[in-house]
Amino acid sequence: MIYRFTIISDEVDDFIREIQIDPEATFYDFHKAILKSVGYTDDQMTSFFICDDDWEKEKEVTLEEMDDNPEIDSWIMKETAINELVEEERQKLLYVFDYMTERCFFIELTEIITGKNMEGAKCTKKKGDAPKQVMDFEEMESKTSSNIDLDENFYGDQDFDMEDFDQDGFDMGGTSNPYDEDKY
Repeated sequence: MIYRFTIISDEVDDFIREIQIDPEATFYDFHKAILKSVGYTDDQMTSFFICDDDWEKEKEVTLEEMDDNPEIDSWIMKETAINELVEEERQKLLYVFDYMTERCFFIELTEIITGKNMEGAKCTKKKGDAPKQVMDFEEMESKTSSNIDLDENFYGDQDFDMEDFDQDGFDMGGTSNPYDEDKY
């Protein structure tokens, strides 16, 4: 049996990778295949997340042991076979490759090929350039904030005038209680 995964990025429109891998291979083997297919170095913290149909994270498979609490299930890439956590077509995963800015690839198991076997993993489709592996906070902030339009209509009222407000706060003259029961 062979698993064929399709990998896309929300940062680069024409980026796509397809990786075929033995389902009994580990997540570490998958991690190495992804890095090789995109030309990234292996010096960053990374994780896979098994997701539901709406891309909500459910289980994390980490590169290194992160939690030593025996009551919490934890999965480590080198110790976890892919077919332990991924069994059905259309299963969704996230591969976080830049932990500091939470950038990731979106992965889907697009096909389970039966009747064939392979060892290891190979990239069978490569289109587009991968996004930059690491981005600092300033770069990330400028990339996201440049898309927000903060003109005078941002708050929804283009007729906003500061003179409409009392300079001393909300006291609009008078010392009586505005919630006096006799008024209602």
